[in-house]
Amino acid sequence: MRLVRHPVLCNYYVTYRCNAKCAFCDIWEKPSPYIELADVAQNLNDLKKLGVKVIDFTGGEPLLHRQLPEFLTLAKQLDFITTVTTNGLLYPKNAEKLRGLVDMLHFSLDSADRATHDLGRGVACYDFVLESIRVARELGERPDILFTVFRKNLSDLEAVYEQITQPNGLVLILNPAFEYNAVDTGEQLTPAELSYLSAFGRRKGVYLNEGFVELRRDGGNHTAAPVCRAASTTLVISPHNELVLPCYHLGVDKMPVNGQLFDLYNSPAVQRLAALEGRLPACEGCTINCYMQPSFAVETSKYFWKALPSTLRYNWKKGTWKQLVGI
Repeated sequence: MRLVRHPVLCNYYVTYRCNAKCAFCDIWEKPSPYIELADVAQNLNDLKKLGVKVIDFTGGEPLLHRQLPEFLTLAKQLDFITTVTTNGLLYPKNAEKLRGLVDMLHFSLDSADRATHDLGRGVACYDFVLESIRVARELGERPDILFTVFRKNLSDLEAVYEQITQPNGLVLILNPAFEYNAVDTGEQLTPAELSYLSAFGRRKGVYLNEGFVELRRDGGNHTAAPVCRAASTTLVISPHNELVLPCYHLGVDKMPVNGQLFDLYNSPAVQRLAALEGRLPACEGCTINCYMQPSFAVETSKYFWKALPSTLRYNWKKGTWKQLVGI
């Protein structure tokens, strides 16, 4: 049963540029402009009218955009929940400007070993993550550690938990890796490894959307009976000020916003594409977390019930649950 029939999330790409070269990502390879303040102001107002609750300012590396604090300020003035994920390289020098503006601040960290983490990210950023944690805590912020889980680093979870997140009072977010387009992230987790991950997710101070695990056990999205509700739950806006459909990772169509996001989203052309969510050939087997998380939240299914406990616990801890009630 569908519970919510309006979009709840906007993935707003401030730029595709990045100061890292992660092996499991191809965004940093794209040439890219930076989003414009005037466009952001107009689009945020339209997103509010559409019923969106959460704005994820993403990239690339979002802190490369010098106006990010202004975007976040506008979003907070409109009572959006804001999220930012960063590799930490630029956070320490920008932390004061971002203070109090990010509800869910995530620092990416994939190992407690400096060399291992830096190798996967293609740049020396491990020490910057640790410094970011220190600076954020001094400012009274409550960042999380976002751990992208591969088969090769599953054994690193314990050390990150014991040495970094627990001593600093941080939430450890487990983000199972996914493949898309030509990006090969390596072998998928085995049933035994998924069970280990699931058990780890039940620890104190750990967040794992159990729906992600269940979906992988089921072989991902199936076009004959799709779980994905990407286009109807999530708006993706590119640095070129385009609406990207049905999701960023497929990018079948890109439509210029031209200051008319509300009307564009409700247009017949967009709604025809939205109706194909989860049904396109490339959607078969998809497990992309960015779209599955909101998909699980708007429709009762076994994934909804699997995701609900951890989602409630996390939003209670972050203080964002009141804004999500009645989405």
